[in-house]
Amino acid sequence: MTDTTPNPTPTPALDLGPQAAVVARLAEAVTDEQLADPTPCPEYAVRNVLAHLTHLAGAFRDAGRKDLGVTTDTGPGSSLPELGPDWRGELPKVLAGLAEAWRDPAAWTGMTRAGGVDLPGEVAGLVATDELVIHGWDLARATGLPYTPDPAALQVCHDFLEASADAPDRGEIFGPLVHVEADAPLLARAVGLSGRDPGWTRRQ
Repeated sequence: MTDTTPNPTPTPALDLGPQAAVVARLAEAVTDEQLADPTPCPEYAVRNVLAHLTHLAGAFRDAGRKDLGVTTDTGPGSSLPELGPDWRGELPKVLAGLAEAWRDPAAWTGMTRAGGVDLPGEVAGLVATDELVIHGWDLARATGLPYTPDPAALQVCHDFLEASADAPDRGEIFGPLVHVEADAPLLARAVGLSGRDPGWTRRQ
């Protein structure tokens, strides 16, 4: 007998909403006096991390929507990202838009574009997750704010970075691997895989 049961509607690979909300709360707590402080990202001050988060959230929002254009076609560039005057209003909006876009199962299928690079939707979603988790850590560590990433997003981020550890083009995307003990907390291991020192402090 032929099974005529319709295929179940696919579900998103991950709800980015909880992690986007974590980043939004961190950004809201940053003071104007902290904008020039150093971060674990070489050459990036707090203001540059916030600007990067604003730009990438808009780009991956549009990548999820398959709304390709200026935001998705623009690469990182060689200059530091600059923070706009209305970033406190803009950043939470684009983070919320990013989360909403990736709640659509269609965002995780087919091809899309981000940073001027064509890539499968699923990969774009994983990159967006990595960006939110790791730059959230950058921001928290630079400002001394507590950081508890969304557990599901953290696991996806770690697994994505671990799978990318031996990629031939890894050096073009991440810094050199930082050794972290295998029994270290998952966040520390993800941070090390991203090329950052989990022990980084603002005094460095």
